Amino acid sequence: MLRRAIEEFGLFLIPFALFLVYLLLAGRNPLRGVHWSPQLLRLTLAGLVIVIGTLVFDGLFSERRDGGYVPAHMENGRLVPGRFQ
Repeated sequence: MLRRAIEEFGLFLIPFALFLVYLLLAGRNPLRGVHWSPQLLRLTLAGLVIVIGTLVFDGLFSERRDGGYVPAHMENGRLVPGRFQ
């Protein structure tokens, strides 16, 4: 679950990283807030659109499983590993 949250946070940061690269290529100082302030709302909305888009895409096109997960258990004194049915 933590891996998924970190991935989504990374996707959210893509517009900010691209804008940082743009500022560097344009010869502007990316540490000055005057460059970021007017664009902050747009960058945030773009990040949210990317995250929501990936969540919808994963929900629509991810692999479906018919059965459920059977956890690891003991059977006749032997450990049977967990599996999907």
